[in-house]
Amino acid sequence: MNKTDDIEVRVEDVWKSFDRGRIEVLKGVTLLVPKGGIVALCGTSGCGKSTLLNVISGLEEVDRGLVSVSGKNVVDERTRISLLRHRIGYVFQFHHLMPDLTLLENCMVPVIAAGGNRAEGMARLHELAKTTGVEHRLGQRVRELSGGERQRGALVRALMNDPELLLCDEPTGALDEKNRELVFDLLLELVRARGRTLILATHDPELARRCERCVRMRDGRIEGEGV
Repeated sequence: MNKTDDIEVRVEDVWKSFDRGRIEVLKGVTLLVPKGGIVALCGTSGCGKSTLLNVISGLEEVDRGLVSVSGKNVVDERTRISLLRHRIGYVFQFHHLMPDLTLLENCMVPVIAAGGNRAEGMARLHELAKTTGVEHRLGQRVRELSGGERQRGALVRALMNDPELLLCDEPTGALDEKNRELVFDLLLELVRARGRTLILATHDPELARRCERCVRMRDGRIEGEGV
């Protein structure tokens, strides 16, 4: 990981607080993730995993420190927007799909926001939906889907613009054991098939063991590696 060109995500001495500095959430975090790396962020709730994902994506601004994705500094607002539209996919724990839109409409939002070709987007959508087993549900409104279908749909949406980096915040935490295994298997399959970079926040040691690397967090700091 010494070569700059091999680094997909660079986080150096990052600090992040809320409530005007009263609540410190990230305390000097440094993390390097190579291109194609599959990394689990492990730790209990409140240790800073979600906030770290949010500052990597640019959804949260840091108080100080460096965050770059694909060599681009996320401090710049235009850069953050461009990265989120073209290079970063995000899967949230509770899917964040719009309940009154169909699954198809939800999944096409990233393509439209990025100014992509709609015909190509539709072709990609059907390919991903078939792979994840939700092709027959594309015309259904999200509120009519099961929890497993919603989360698989969220995975499809995150991959619509073929991002270099996929961020996942407890993507299987709200699912039962059967659907948890199904969604995680699909996640790893899709990421590995495309040689993409994955950073996954999880408190589940079994999921963490299936990643190439586990980074343990505690009280806003990186404590070490291993489950």
